[in-house]
Order: sequence, then structure tokens, then C-alpha cells
Amino acid sequence: MTDFYLNYPTDKLVVNKTHSILSNSNSLSFHHSLDCYKESPLINLENLSNKLNISKLCVKDESKRFDLNAFKVLGASYAVFETLKKYPNTSVFCTATDGNHGKAVAWSSRRYGKKTIVYVPNDTSSLRIEAIETFGATVHQLDLNYEQTCNYASKMSKKMNWQLIQDTSWENYEEIPSLIMAGYLTHFIEIDKFLEIKNLSNFDIIFLQCGVGSWAASCIWYHLNKYGKNRPKIVIVEPNESCGVFQSFKDNNRVSPIGSLNTIMAGLNCGIPSKNAWEIIKNGCDAVVKISDEEVKSSMKVFYNPIKNDSKIISGESGAAGLAGLLKTKKASHLQALRDHIKLTDSSKILLFNTEGDTDVNSFQEIIKN
Repeated sequence: MTDFYLNYPTDKLVVNKTHSILSNSNSLSFHHSLDCYKESPLINLENLSNKLNISKLCVKDESKRFDLNAFKVLGASYAVFETLKKYPNTSVFCTATDGNHGKAVAWSSRRYGKKTIVYVPNDTSSLRIEAIETFGATVHQLDLNYEQTCNYASKMSKKMNWQLIQDTSWENYEEIPSLIMAGYLTHFIEIDKFLEIKNLSNFDIIFLQCGVGSWAASCIWYHLNKYGKNRPKIVIVEPNESCGVFQSFKDNNRVSPIGSLNTIMAGLNCGIPSKNAWEIIKNGCDAVVKISDEEVKSSMKVFYNPIKNDSKIISGESGAAGLAGLLKTKKASHLQALRDHIKLTDSSKILLFNTEGDTDVNSFQEIIKN
């Protein structure tokens, strides 16, 4: 069974509502206005890049973003802010989540004195649920998978007249997911500003872990919109058992993954790709590579045990997926076609994102010790 897919994108952005929302985003200004704002670090892993025989390897570390241990708050906070401008009488926000997004919605809602109802799928750990409840949310765990939980949250929001803040889109539900994508633009802008200040050249290749695809699509949109065909090569990384983007490419249609949905990468254990994200991904990503749980465990340990004076990075199961994708692409003998396709050489400058820290501390400690 193949574990990668080579795409030949058009590198064209479709002008639609999502494009308009992203084009008009002022997410960085909004995030700057928050008293907790602090730019997340871009970490240069010089010794690891030397070991991998590449020119540069940098990691945008989102593990300390707003003290929430994940990047998701960039999207949720901006979407809640913009939604309240449009619907100021909103009293209850609702969402479905496998952890980090729900925590981000609860954190954002509480800043405005609003209630939050969060639905989580059957495989969500107790620690992730407790983390959401810390911010005042009411959490209901359902005996459903992630995709089914999203559908349930949507139905309950309509029935109870709650405002749904979901990070995946479907027919007739695209505005708020687009606002979430617009919020994610903040850290891509931060990276470019940092490179400009330091007079550093841009990256050649970006590895992006992917769940429903909203964050990955936001990154692709940003680079396509700014650089066009001169954008970096972009590789999507998905779990073997939950690979909706890979399956959608194989079927040439947006479909749900056909795997077991059994993976430790909870933040990537999703269903059918987001509707507006898929349109961007298929036109702007160069490849997809699938990874195993064992490969991501190894990558967590690589981050945790740095070489020489490289910085230690605390990276959760989903956070280390980008590195796992890079390591597999670099080392696996059967991936030569992929390496050639993205022009991965000893002169490559590569960007990764640590999208979460140890969001499930017990799981993290068990993996690191073994």
C-alpha cells in the first residue's frame, strides 16, 4: 500500500468568500491587541540540520502560545472576536473538538463572558477534557468519532440557537471556518517579518501536519497569495489511519479517510477534509506523506533530546508529525520520487511547526521515557 502521493498543483487561488475573508484578515493586529500576545519563537536546529545533511531546519514553536500549549487559539480567538462584532447578542458558543480547538474556543469565549458547550469524540483523553473545562466550558463526551461529533455539534447548535465555532467547513457553513483560517495567518506573518528583520532567505520546503486541513490550507493560501509560483514546496503529513487529504487525492474527490481512525495523533484524527480547505490544498500542495504512530513517537524524542546546543522542544503527538514526515521523506529508500518531486537536497531550507506541546502530559511522559 502506497504511503505518499505526488500532486501537480495549479498554484491558482479561487476567488470566493474564503479568499475574501483571508485577504481582508487583520489577525495580527487583533492578536497584538491582546494583553497576552507574545510572538512564538522560530527555533533554528542547526545540529539536527547538519545530521540530516540539509542547509537549514527551523521550527515555529507554538507550544507556549498564550499559555495554551497549542496554536489553535490563533484561529478561535479571531473567529470569536469577528463573530461577536456581527452577532453581539451571542450568549453561547458551541464546538466539536479532539482537544486543542475546544480549549481555544472556551478560552476565547470566557474573555467576553460567554458560555461554551464543547462536544468531544469517544477517544478524547480525560486530561484533554479537563483542560477544556479549566476555562469554564461544559464538555460532553459522545460515543462517536470526530466527524460524527462535528455533525452532532452542528445539529445541537441549530436546535438550541447556539453559535457554532467549528474549524471545518461544509456546504452552507464556510464563513466561520474561514475566519478561523484567517486567524492562523498571524504566525505565517510573524515568520516572514522575522526573516526580513534578520535579512534571512525564505524556506524552500514546508512540512505541514494535517487534520481537517484548515490550518494547512491557511499556510498554503498565505504563501500562494504572497509568492505565487515562487512559493516554497509544501508537503502534507497525515497519520496512516486517518488520512482524509491523501484519500481525497487518491479518489479525486473530497472524501472521509478509510483507515481505522486509531492513532495517538489526536489532533490529526479527523474525518472528511474541510470543504474550503480542500479547494486550497489541492491547488497548492505538492505532496502528501503518511506516517505511523511509531514514527511520530521517535520524532517527539528527537525534539526532546536535542543534539549538542540545539534547543529542546516539548512536542506532543500531533506537534511532532511534521518532523516525522521530514525524517521519513529524508531517509526512506522508497521515497526517492518524493524527494525529487519537492527538490529535497543538501541545500534545502526547511520549515516545520510544533503545533502543540505536551497537551496530554501522561501520554507525553510515557512516550518520552520508553
